[in-house]
Amino acid sequence: MTDILGNMRRTNHCNELALKDEGSEVTLMGWVQYRRDHGGVIFIDLRDREGLTQVVINPEISPEAHRKGHDIRSEFVLGVKGKVEKRLEGMTNPNLKTGEIEVIVTELKILNKAETPPFLIEDKIDVSENLRLKYRHIDLRRPRLQNNLILRHKASSLIRNYLNNNRFLEIETPVLTRSTPEGARDYLVPSRVNPGNFYALPQSPQLFKQLLMISGFDRYYQIVRCFRDEDLRADRQPEFTQIDMEMSFLGEEEIINITEGMMADLFGELLNIELELPFKQILYDDALDRYGLDKPDIRFGLELKDISDIVEDSGFKVFSSVVKKGGIVKALNAKGCIDMSRKEIDDLTDFVAVYKARGLAWIKVKEDGWQSPIVKFFTDQEKEKLSRRIEMEPGDLVFFVADQPKVTNEALGHLRNHIGKKRGLIDKKKFSFIWVTHFPLLEYDETEKRYHALHHPFTAPLEEDYDLLENNPLEVKSRAYDLVLNGSEIGGGSIRIHRKDLQERVFEALGMDKKTYQEKFGFLLSALASGAPPHGGIALGFDRLVMILCRQASIRDVIAFPKTQKAACLLTEAPSGTSKAQLDELCLKVKQIDKNL
Repeated sequence: MTDILGNMRRTNHCNELALKDEGSEVTLMGWVQYRRDHGGVIFIDLRDREGLTQVVINPEISPEAHRKGHDIRSEFVLGVKGKVEKRLEGMTNPNLKTGEIEVIVTELKILNKAETPPFLIEDKIDVSENLRLKYRHIDLRRPRLQNNLILRHKASSLIRNYLNNNRFLEIETPVLTRSTPEGARDYLVPSRVNPGNFYALPQSPQLFKQLLMISGFDRYYQIVRCFRDEDLRADRQPEFTQIDMEMSFLGEEEIINITEGMMADLFGELLNIELELPFKQILYDDALDRYGLDKPDIRFGLELKDISDIVEDSGFKVFSSVVKKGGIVKALNAKGCIDMSRKEIDDLTDFVAVYKARGLAWIKVKEDGWQSPIVKFFTDQEKEKLSRRIEMEPGDLVFFVADQPKVTNEALGHLRNHIGKKRGLIDKKKFSFIWVTHFPLLEYDETEKRYHALHHPFTAPLEEDYDLLENNPLEVKSRAYDLVLNGSEIGGGSIRIHRKDLQERVFEALGMDKKTYQEKFGFLLSALASGAPPHGGIALGFDRLVMILCRQASIRDVIAFPKTQKAACLLTEAPSGTSKAQLDELCLKVKQIDKNL
């Protein structure tokens, strides 16, 4: 019995051959990138995941191969045998790794034909992302995406080696678990054997890795799939991968050091970049004060300035009234941006409105004075203080937002990033890490009228803030830390609560009564009471990290089969409906929704 390959077995990949192989007989297999017929001699660029090699079908050397060669088209799958020869003088291709040689075909097999692809298998193609995702199996043949996934594989291998060498154990945790409060929406899985009950797909292995610490496995890791039913953006997916780590008997600095060492290994091995260690650190409050966001991009300046104290009693009521109501006024000095037109400024006003800012005031600093509708409202003394505080110089364009702290910071923080990108202030070759620490433990949700955990409800508060939990919970700082790279949060973690009594106090601060937290977290409280060690950890977004390593704008370009922004897989047409029989088995009934509502 013989298979379709017969006695033809691949001996080389398409980018391995060089002048040293001249005279060797090789067998290559792959896809047809291009076919050219030059006066009877057929030239084919054969492609596999490693690259391209030119193969030549000469009728004088192999008439049978040449006869078959007339039928070959783009994306046909071929197997070829032949001899490696040096290309003729003047015929080399310096842009191709194998550009000095070619393979003269002695035997050819068409392993499969192909219909005309919906787009060219090239990196620089003008085609919609939806079409690429619909034909993802073809899109993945493109060199850029193949290189992205190869780098992703190398990154995961390096991470495993690093953690293994640092005494970590890789332990799997359940995918079918129970739904817990806080965080994003869970994906629910109905149970057939327990009708009316549901599993939840894990948003994170948080509780399981804590239980592993309590079980005595003092260093755990997992490169793990997680799931969140949330609104999507370029750097989010409903299913994603994170590097999950947990450690016992150490504090923040040890966890930070281990994480920084892993980043140094990754960037050194994959990009040949030596990172400067240790990474910078900034307190959460300082990050908001200077950059407006808790994930600051520190590759450029344009830091924000709080001017609330200067304008509190000014004649500009838009500013002064906000301060008197407990809000803040901050300024962003766009250095050298005086050339912005009024239309551009109006566009930026619309931009900050997305972040709920009700307006964007501005001042252009000219050689002969300030230009702005708001200048007339300030006294000379206020102007002098503003000029000094904001460091205003001729050529500058200063923007102001006055609102509640959250709105002001978010609006100006995102405006800062927008101007940095638009004006080319960011060095795209630079990788700038920073740790953000001492986050608030809780935040208040005005809609639900209750407190939420800023990270998760198992994060330890600072010891000196324990006494604030009951009477002033918003003042409590946590032992949490986020790792930010180029303005993207790539990881977050904390020291966990390891005492039952403290965990109960945090649950109560979140508005849970004893019955509620016993019902939802009784197993965790029991574990904490069994002798839990001090422990902490971190989870790093692997997709987002690889996206930055590959210098891509979307994590969809570093995931083999991603979902769209509507959480759909265009390739398999998931999600889809199901049969009534399956629904009956699960004791489920689908409610019909009127699409006209």
